[in-house]
Amino acid sequence: MSMFGYRGRIPLTTMECDARMKLKLWRVSTVALATVGMALTMGATATAKPALGNGVYISAAAQARAQAFWTPERMRAAQPLELPAVAVQPDAVAKAGTPTTIEPMAFPNGGSAWTGGGAVVRTTGRVFFTYQGRTASCSGSAVTSANKSTVMTAGHCVKLDGAFHTNWTFVPAYNNGNAPYGTWTARSLRATPQWVASENITYDIGAAVVNTLNGALLTDVVGGQGVAFNQPRGQNMYAFGYPAASPYNGSTLIYCSGTVFNEFLGTGAIGMTCNMTGGASGGPWFLSFSEATGTGLLNSVNSFKYNFFPNWMFGPYFGPDAQNLYNSAQSA
Repeated sequence: MSMFGYRGRIPLTTMECDARMKLKLWRVSTVALATVGMALTMGATATAKPALGNGVYISAAAQARAQAFWTPERMRAAQPLELPAVAVQPDAVAKAGTPTTIEPMAFPNGGSAWTGGGAVVRTTGRVFFTYQGRTASCSGSAVTSANKSTVMTAGHCVKLDGAFHTNWTFVPAYNNGNAPYGTWTARSLRATPQWVASENITYDIGAAVVNTLNGALLTDVVGGQGVAFNQPRGQNMYAFGYPAASPYNGSTLIYCSGTVFNEFLGTGAIGMTCNMTGGASGGPWFLSFSEATGTGLLNSVNSFKYNFFPNWMFGPYFGPDAQNLYNSAQSA
């Protein structure tokens, strides 16, 4: 098992690239070694209202349990986990629609601590949830939205192996167990239809709608990054996240930057040179990012790596399906 904690398999040959031999594809999320018994006692049930088309509503009681569940000790306990395989569907590549934007340090960089400050420190956070009885973590980003309560992340950070996660919370500006802007529990989780139906890696995009905290809305407290869809490929981008596998420990905001390239094995994803590890999943990728202000347009999220190219990170292309997901979340 790789220390990176990435997972999945796609077809490939070493010399001919003819889609017959299997090659590992690893995901970028982390799971702590909490006991199953504890999770069953304190875990939240993510169903309370009638089924949400491509997501779930979370009951008030489950939200309260999630708020109490995430102690600093549990947040610090994240460890990488090798996740099960997901089938890639090369014929289901995301297509572009009409270009759309929602407005509200060193370059390139392969992965180091972000010291530039600015809005990205407040809007990027660590995501915590329970997955198959174990505590887990990803990353996410608060974005500008009509409800001022929308967090964008990876699809596998809200649902994996056929079930939506429980005890789901977002901790902006997380710092070694500290939550300077509070712990925000989700009231609904959702993902693209393709991810919900078959966990298709091409559409690995998720969203959460969070509750108010102390009477305040999320982006009124931390701000919200802009979002962009159906943009030209091959642009300069910045990626952020909270990797927790070695050499990182999940306590520091890490970033990468560079000119993105097209993934070459049929997923339709975009790639960047980046050595972030487990726990970075769901962290934001920005176009038009300003190092001076820490603001940009979110246009992808950390999604997966290949074990034979550990210094490349891939993220899904934000096309019409990503835009529909965002619209669904922001109007909830």
